Amino acid sequence: MILDLFAGPGGWSHSLSVLGVRDVGLEWDAWACKTRAAAGQVTIRTDVARYPTRPFLGRTRGLIASPPCQAWSMAGKRLGLVDQPLVHQAVEDLATGRDTRERLLTACRDERSLLAAEPMRYLHALNSVGEPEWVAMEEVPDVLPLWRHYAAVLRSWGYSVWCGILNAADYGVPQTRRRAILLASRVRTAQPPPPTHAQVTEPDSLFGPGRTRWVSMAEALGWGATDRPTPTVCAGGGPGGGPEPFPSGSRKMLSDARERGTWTPRPDGAVLPSRRQRASSAVHRGTGDRRGAGVSAFPTVGQRWSWSLRSNNQANATVRSIEEPAGTLFFGHRANECTWVAEPASAPSHGTAPAAVPEPIRITAREAGILQSFPADYPWAGNKGQRFSQIGNAVPPLLAGHLLAPHLGKTLNPADFTLAA
Repeated sequence: MILDLFAGPGGWSHSLSVLGVRDVGLEWDAWACKTRAAAGQVTIRTDVARYPTRPFLGRTRGLIASPPCQAWSMAGKRLGLVDQPLVHQAVEDLATGRDTRERLLTACRDERSLLAAEPMRYLHALNSVGEPEWVAMEEVPDVLPLWRHYAAVLRSWGYSVWCGILNAADYGVPQTRRRAILLASRVRTAQPPPPTHAQVTEPDSLFGPGRTRWVSMAEALGWGATDRPTPTVCAGGGPGGGPEPFPSGSRKMLSDARERGTWTPRPDGAVLPSRRQRASSAVHRGTGDRRGAGVSAFPTVGQRWSWSLRSNNQANATVRSIEEPAGTLFFGHRANECTWVAEPASAPSHGTAPAAVPEPIRITAREAGILQSFPADYPWAGNKGQRFSQIGNAVPPLLAGHLLAPHLGKTLNPADFTLAA
């Protein structure tokens, strides 16, 4: 089997299913387990820190681990950095079969910090029977020193190991999500997968085809040049009375948006036209605008707007045009309000007063999932807050597919990872 620790809503599992393989996921969060069940993924709902390793001995080919990142993430208090010496001590002890977790846990500032040491408990037990064949682990960039500690232990056990920082956008994910990755193997040289995309399109060379440009949000979402976000109808909590993930001041009623004329619905199944088609259309309309996707023209407003995604409501928030990949998506805290925002892309037409700037429109769970490279119809369970939390903590399936395919002897076809529908 392939054992997936801290399996979450199925980022690794979905990539494995696309590759024709299944895993067994260990996950504690009830709503992530419901999402996995709806997606047809095998799950044991349990605390990874308490589950015994014995049932997996003699039957585990690969081990995957993405420990919870809240203690280390820049979106939180980052107490994992304070606890890092304790986590390193736990890894060192577990690698020799000594379980000092209970004592170390009492000294941790954040009890979740020590979860990053849990994979070593499983690895030590499995190593006693010559398993697993390969290992793949993922976390936020600040965990890289800990992955290097793991790497030193695994090398002493005979593994080839690589660890470093990878950018999901370099592998076709419409998001510049940087993650610390560890890859290890007993049977092949561990190395990162070759990137398939670049920030700027690369020309072909004698060594092969150049990389294509990073996938933009507009391309991933299937939006055309005149599409703009659709406000979410929201008059309180999510389904079942769940909490709102955003401040109440951001709620906009659909009827109000209609009256203001600040929105237009996205067409279902919209196809993003080519740059040449968009430029030709702009000239035909007499606007002369050749900037492409992300610019909307609405005669009733008399002004053109460019749409961008703002990652949170802080002063230093990342703001990206829809012609670019998204920044790293964080959810689970009221400050991490991810919204579509508009800016004037041109002066109002002659004799027309400047139009009011459209209100920010918050991102939907479906859109956030697509920007994390999940398919549009992925069966997220729970209310809005629970869905956003799962999405923000998930591994992008497309990145996971690139990492896992070589270990499985599979050829990855990015076209199998359908996004907008």
